[in-house]
Amino acid sequence: MTRKFILAVLVIFVAVTPLSAQVKIKAIKAGKLIDVVSGTVLTNQVILVEDNKITDVGPGIAIPSNAQVIDLSDATVLPGLIDCHTHMSHQPGKNYYERIFRETSIDIAVVAHMYAKRTLDAGFTMVRDLGAHDLIDVSLRNAINEGNIPGPRMLVACFAIGATGGHADLSGFNPEIDWKKNPDFTGVADGVEQIRKRVRNNIKWGADCIKFMATAGVLSEDETVGGTQYTQEEMNAVVDETHRWGKRVAVHAHGTDGIRKAIIAGVNSVEHGSLLDDECIKLMKERGTYLVPTAYALESIVADSNYKIWPIKLVNKARSIAAQREVCFRKAFKSGIKIAYGTDAGVFPHGLNANDFRYFVAYGLSPMQAIQSATINAADLLDWKEKTGSITKGKLADIIAVKENPINNISLLEHVQFVMKDGVVYKNEFSK
Repeated sequence: MTRKFILAVLVIFVAVTPLSAQVKIKAIKAGKLIDVVSGTVLTNQVILVEDNKITDVGPGIAIPSNAQVIDLSDATVLPGLIDCHTHMSHQPGKNYYERIFRETSIDIAVVAHMYAKRTLDAGFTMVRDLGAHDLIDVSLRNAINEGNIPGPRMLVACFAIGATGGHADLSGFNPEIDWKKNPDFTGVADGVEQIRKRVRNNIKWGADCIKFMATAGVLSEDETVGGTQYTQEEMNAVVDETHRWGKRVAVHAHGTDGIRKAIIAGVNSVEHGSLLDDECIKLMKERGTYLVPTAYALESIVADSNYKIWPIKLVNKARSIAAQREVCFRKAFKSGIKIAYGTDAGVFPHGLNANDFRYFVAYGLSPMQAIQSATINAADLLDWKEKTGSITKGKLADIIAVKENPINNISLLEHVQFVMKDGVVYKNEFSK
C-alpha cells in the first residue's frame, strides 16, 4: 500500500470549505490575554494578524480600516494548545482484538481526518504523533499542510521502534499469521545496526522525529508494564542515529530502569514516565530532559470497567501502576523538571485532549504552569519555540479563546469556543 494511495483516500473522503475567502488582515480584540512568556494575564489587548503571522500585539494598537475585526473582548485569549503525544490514526471504540484482526489501513485512513478535525476544534493547533499504521501519519500531515483537510499542524514519527516481542511488536498471537508482507516496513528492531536502519527508514519515509520503546507498556500483550526491553547500547544507538539526522527523540518508558537508561542515552523527552524515581528526576534536571506525563490516558483505561474495549489483562496492567504513578508525578512536578503537555490521545477519543490539564493541576502545577506546558514548553520540546507557543509578534497566528479565565478554572480549556490556526478561523462560537 503506497503513501500516495492513502493520501488519495484521505482527500476523497473529506469535503473542505475553501479557506482562501477569509480576509487577509484580522484584528482580534482580546478582553484578557494569557501571556505565557511572562506568566501573566493581560487585559484589553489587540492582536493584529496578516496572512498566517501575528504582526503586532498590545494595548491601544490602531486597527487598519481593511481588517476583519474579531471581537473577543468578553473572552480570554491564549496561544493554540500543543499536544506532544498523540496517535491520530486510531482511537478506541472497537474491541481490542477486533481492531487488530479486522481493520485494514484503508479502514484507518478514511476516518483519521475526523480525529484531526476534532483535535483542532478542541483548541489544539499542533500535535506530535508518536506512532501510526502504514505511514498514515505522514499522509495525514501532508494533506493538512496542503490545505486539503482541516487539522492541527503535525509532526510525525512513523513507526515506533522497539524490540522483538516488545511494546512495538504484536506479540502473543498465532505466529503463522502474516502481519507484514514487507519485513522492512516496521519498527521492530534488535541490535545496534538494525536499530540504526529503522531510524534511517523512518526518516526516509518522512518522519519529523523518532520514538522508541525503552520498556514494556500497558496496551500490549507483553507481561509487564515497565520491564526494560532495550539495552543501554541499543538506546544509545537510537538517540545517536536520530540526532545525527537532526531529529529529536521521544521514548516510551514506564519502568524506572528503562527511564534511567533512556535519559543517559540522551533522549529529548520521556513519555509516560510512570515510575521515575529521585535519580531519574535528578538526571532529567541535569540534562534538561522533558517529561510528557500522559495522565488521563491511563485513567481512561482503568475506568473501562465493562472491558468492552480493553481486555481485562490490559486494564489490570493499567491499575497496577496508577497509584504509584501519582506519587511519582507529584514528586516530579514539585522538583521543577521540564514538563511538556502530551495526552496519548487515541488511547481515549480524540477531542478530549484537554482532560489532562485537571490532572496536571491536581498533581501540583499551577494553572499557569499547566498552560505553559501545552504552549511555550511544548513548542520548546518540539523545536518550534521561535514559530509558535506564545502570542508574540512574528510568530504563527495560532490562537484560541474561552469564555472565562482558565487560570481560575483550568477545566474551561475542555470547552474551547474559538480556534485560529495559521491565521485561519476554524471555529468561532462568539460570533453566534
